Amino acid sequence: MRFDDDAGLDTSEVQDMRGSGGGGGGGGLGGRVALGGGGLGVVGLVIYFLLSQFGGVPTGGSGVSGGLGLGDVGSGQQVDNASLSQECKTGKDANSKHDCAIVATVNSIQDFWSQQFARSGQTYSKAPTRFFSGGIRTGCGSATSDVGPFYCPADSDVYIDLSFFKELQTRFGAKGGPFPEAYVLAHEYGHHVQNLKGDSRKGGGSGPTSGSVRLELQADCYAGVWANHASTTPTETGKPLITDITKEDIAAALDTASRIGDDYIQTKLGGGSVDQSKFTHGTSAQREKWFTAGYQTGDPARCDTFGARNLG
Repeated sequence: MRFDDDAGLDTSEVQDMRGSGGGGGGGGLGGRVALGGGGLGVVGLVIYFLLSQFGGVPTGGSGVSGGLGLGDVGSGQQVDNASLSQECKTGKDANSKHDCAIVATVNSIQDFWSQQFARSGQTYSKAPTRFFSGGIRTGCGSATSDVGPFYCPADSDVYIDLSFFKELQTRFGAKGGPFPEAYVLAHEYGHHVQNLKGDSRKGGGSGPTSGSVRLELQADCYAGVWANHASTTPTETGKPLITDITKEDIAAALDTASRIGDDYIQTKLGGGSVDQSKFTHGTSAQREKWFTAGYQTGDPARCDTFGARNLG
């Protein structure tokens, strides 16, 4: 995935709170996060409710993991949007700096949904992505990095500790790269779309046909819809921010989807057996199927997981 070198970036859609002291307190969730349907993102619910049963809920460090090109944020250090806006000005910055690539991806996703809503005579309300390190206080309660990326319906914000992307590779064995990360973010914004449409309330419960599974698979499908349009969605300049998405990018996103299915996590990272009654996100095959459905059709109407008799 590459960005147009000359495209401008809007850093106001990202709030960099790393080192800001807004953490969620001591280790573990402790039941403090109370999110609406689909609130926790790609792996949040799975990691906490499944891995915790077998011991070994992953812990997020106070700094950003190495190898991501983000720089380390030490305890007590302040990182704010002023520095981010100086660092991330154009697509050229996004092609060379990881945090700028995240900004550009968020811009692209929200540009698409703004235009998609407008075509339907609706208004899309933009939601910021908040970078944090270690822990954060949200409208849904306090959370730590343990929960992975998540969307909070109460304040309509996306939250992510960027060290998660390293965790995705080291713990889950997923391929790295900008596009799998874009898939994660597009999934979270899929939850924002659900919230704006009033569909978040449909989520809930657990099990292979539960509302929670249907909500998560729909968010995967919405991520695929964005991917279909990403290289053709114009910015304010009239040109797309993303210039190229390759077959390898899509393959890497599907690889990530395959490693965050309930069955994969229970088998590979849990106790070795599958308990469908605890499914909250769908199987690996289902997650691949619904992302692919969105990507191949580019049509949000094809993402009706709640009306589907067969989820895959």
